[in-house]
Amino acid sequence: MSDPLDALEKSISVLRRAIRDASAAGDMERASELRAQLRRAERAWDALIDTDVPPTPPTVGSGPVPGGAQGSMLPAREHVHRALVLLGIPAAPKLIVSVHEAFFPGELSAAKLSSLRRDEERSYRSAPGARPYYLCPALTHDLLTPARALITISTWSLEQRVIGPLSPRVDFLTAAMRIAETIHTVARSSETGPSAAARRLLWRFAVNIPGATPVGQTVHDAVPDPHLVIAAARAELNVHSDADRATRAEAARRARKRLGEDSQLFGTPLRNVKRLQA
Repeated sequence: MSDPLDALEKSISVLRRAIRDASAAGDMERASELRAQLRRAERAWDALIDTDVPPTPPTVGSGPVPGGAQGSMLPAREHVHRALVLLGIPAAPKLIVSVHEAFFPGELSAAKLSSLRRDEERSYRSAPGARPYYLCPALTHDLLTPARALITISTWSLEQRVIGPLSPRVDFLTAAMRIAETIHTVARSSETGPSAAARRLLWRFAVNIPGATPVGQTVHDAVPDPHLVIAAARAELNVHSDADRATRAEAARRARKRLGEDSQLFGTPLRNVKRLQA
């Protein structure tokens, strides 16, 4: 599993190609929105390079955690950011806390996340772009309003931050694959193997994916086979992904056309929905 810098560098490369394609096609509105995303991604990259705490890979083992003392000193928003980068999907506070507990040092409680999203929006509106990234809500595909209890990262594309009818299942399967990949990658260099929290987390995903666990296996057995989980999740994902991608792309197109940059990040208030749909 790549670390946050790897993910940002990939995102920056993709955004630059997309800007070039949009400009060549004469779609200046799309190119402008992509440039704003690129600026946010580049600021996030600069912040990670300049920070005194280097990004550390997830640690699944139950032994001493390298850099654990430094990780424990990070603010809650940094903990949330690391968990979301690992997952790559909009996530609820409970899942974010579980991922952090399974893979990262430091403490993060759901209580710390209760007001975090509001704080992020206030910070953005008081000084737009001052932070390299913001934690913001997912957007509903139909009304483009904030989705309840789902957190994303501002540097993600609109398509990644929109939630359609099939998105919860698609994102569930995507998260299962990312978690399984992380466990497989890190466990190869760990003498102690995955932690109990990591094993429980992967199990919660695996038991809800047909074919992801051998018949008769229980949570008390060895960690589910990551390869089996990935294969089963990918098989089902192939059924839903095209339709979900189309819904998200259409919603993102409407958002770029109708919403300003602030509303593209934090959604449009319900009171403005009728005006936007007119």
